[in-house]
Amino acid sequence: MRCLDDIVRAVQSAPDKTRVAIAPCAEGFVLRAGLAAAQKGLAVPVFIGNRAKSLELAQARGLDLSAHEFIDCPDDAEAVTRAVELFRAGGAQLIMKGLVSTSTVLKAVLNKEAGLVPEGGILSHVSVFDAPGRELGLGGLMLLTDAGVNIRPTLQRKVEILRNALATARALGLETPRAAMLAATEKVNYPAMPATLDADMIAKMAEQGEFGSALVAGPLALDLAVSPQAAALKGVSHPVAGHADILCTPDIESGNILYKTLSCLMNITMASVVVGSRIPVVVPSRGDSEHTKLASIALAAYLAHQARQEEGKP
Repeated sequence: MRCLDDIVRAVQSAPDKTRVAIAPCAEGFVLRAGLAAAQKGLAVPVFIGNRAKSLELAQARGLDLSAHEFIDCPDDAEAVTRAVELFRAGGAQLIMKGLVSTSTVLKAVLNKEAGLVPEGGILSHVSVFDAPGRELGLGGLMLLTDAGVNIRPTLQRKVEILRNALATARALGLETPRAAMLAATEKVNYPAMPATLDADMIAKMAEQGEFGSALVAGPLALDLAVSPQAAALKGVSHPVAGHADILCTPDIESGNILYKTLSCLMNITMASVVVGSRIPVVVPSRGDSEHTKLASIALAAYLAHQARQEEGKP
């Protein structure tokens, strides 16, 4: 995959369409996104939520839900639980969050009885976007993590966040992903900047083969991670420097700021999913553009399809 459009086209051309459980669905932007995904050939929506309210909202917006499966469930938290149960029963391959807190969705996915998260694994937020300069023949897909789930991750959590991002990158065809552990400087400055020490330790783990074929460097400032010119000017010769595929931020605050800098100031479409479980979870916000919501559904559908192929399922 070289760009988000490649992902969209791959999903559209797949003979078996992914079923997405949308819960709770009684909100205008949620209903519209589900119907748009169906119209674009990205997924088959299964709406779960308050049927009466959903039909009222759909009628007011000129939307027709009659062709799609609907599971009536007035309680929002219960609707999310029903979505997880639908996945476990084989009735859906991914979940899309409706108008409910992300924590409510993650709680249902993390429920030990659901068995969706491997022992020792964690959930994390991964965004995929077209690197600036791709139209000039530069870059390709880039990944950003974690801008939405882990608030202040420990060293071990950062390791698992990186593992999730590497798995996503490999599913997208990056056989040797290059990950930059971001900080404010390329020098270890502890205890003033704890993130620099964590990044250095994770980079040393990579050198010892902890992450397979992946190349990991850190600490790296953002310019050293993405700009070959900045890396050359500062004499940083690591193969990741200036060529990072994955940007790993030290905490949710820096991750969220970088995410919104890219999406709001640079108008870059950010396809985002929560990964780390057996089921990709789409967590759109009301403020996301329709293009962003559809790109996120396409990314989740693509990852779900790749996971089914690995498991030998149709």
